[in-house]
Amino acid sequence: MTLDGFDHEKTARIVAVNWTALAEDEGKRLKALGVDEGAEVAVIHRGIFGTRDPIAIRIGRMTIALRRSHALAIEVEPA
Repeated sequence: MTLDGFDHEKTARIVAVNWTALAEDEGKRLKALGVDEGAEVAVIHRGIFGTRDPIAIRIGRMTIALRRSHALAIEVEPA
C-alpha cells in the first residue's frame, strides 16, 4: 500500500521508496528529512480539494508536507 492510501492518523512503517519516480532533488530533500525505508510515519492531514494535495505527515517529531505524487512513491505497511 502506498502512503497516499494509508489511513489517517494510523502509524505506518516505510518499506520501500521508488526513488526513480522522484526527481533527484526531491529525493535528496525527502532523505534529508528522514523519509527512507524503516522510518515510522503517520498521515495527519490531507488537502480538501480534488487532488487532495498536499498531504501532511508526521515523521519523528516533525510534520512535513508532501505532494500526492511523492506519497504514491512511498510504500508502507502498518506499524
